[in-house]
Amino acid sequence: MISADPPQVRDTAGNFDLKAYLKERQALVEAALEASLPVSYPEKIYNAMRYSLMAGGKRLRPILCLATCELLGGTIAMAMPTACALEMIHTMSLIHDDLPAMDNDDYRRGKLTNHKVYGEDIAILAGDGLLAYAFEYVVEQTQNVPAEYLLKIVARLGHAVAATGLVGGQVVDLECEGQTNIGVETLHFIHSHKTGALLEASVLSGALLTGADEATLGRLSRYAANIGLAFQIVDDILDITSTRDVLGKTVGKDVAAQKMTYPRLWGLEKSRQEAERLVAEAKAELGGYGAAAVPLQAIADYITARTH
Repeated sequence: MISADPPQVRDTAGNFDLKAYLKERQALVEAALEASLPVSYPEKIYNAMRYSLMAGGKRLRPILCLATCELLGGTIAMAMPTACALEMIHTMSLIHDDLPAMDNDDYRRGKLTNHKVYGEDIAILAGDGLLAYAFEYVVEQTQNVPAEYLLKIVARLGHAVAATGLVGGQVVDLECEGQTNIGVETLHFIHSHKTGALLEASVLSGALLTGADEATLGRLSRYAANIGLAFQIVDDILDITSTRDVLGKTVGKDVAAQKMTYPRLWGLEKSRQEAERLVAEAKAELGGYGAAAVPLQAIADYITARTH
């Protein structure tokens, strides 16, 4: 467990340094993830789980959890097990999403996807193992948090994964492949569930660790919903405008699969404008927190500015 919390990162002029903040928090998350999953027998499944869990990435979901917990007076130490669990769940979704029966992708984060290295059978089981372990990890490793708060977090995580969350979004996404009459409501449903639900859970679980009230949860839920949708719009844009070397995964696959995307529905320019509008609304939800909200507001800006 982490025993102390680092200070918020400032540059020489005293301004918030998002790049340094993300780098510092990412390093903390990487260290915690490395320690969270030791290899045991049967080694093959643990190695497969670790292969994808430790494959890098922005660690945005754990960082959102940590930042929200800190915003409301909590600590990194009390939030880190939940942060790790969120990354385990996210990794599960990526492993399963890449399978031939789903999006059929060969690369993820610049590396061969799990099923390309370990086979489809082990990849499915690696995802299952990470999902189950995530719930165990929250309950067994969290310290100095009331049990009733942990129950709410477990329920929130389950809601984000189930048919009410990313599973439901994935089903509708698969059903809509090749269809040309998909409207904005269906597209919002897909991405608010497939992508947004776990981002929202990342923010809200950080708040639930501190016993946040309903009004606070409502503001944070709206913040998370807006950045989640903006995140997906930017992903859709990058799938068209980026390269595999920059993005770390196959590009153009949405077009090849004839998927409805925001650029296909609105065009690139309107999609960019909509992402910027959502980020502005997300930041406005945190206006009452003053300087304490700067990390979460800066992360919202980062979502539309990112290139990978």
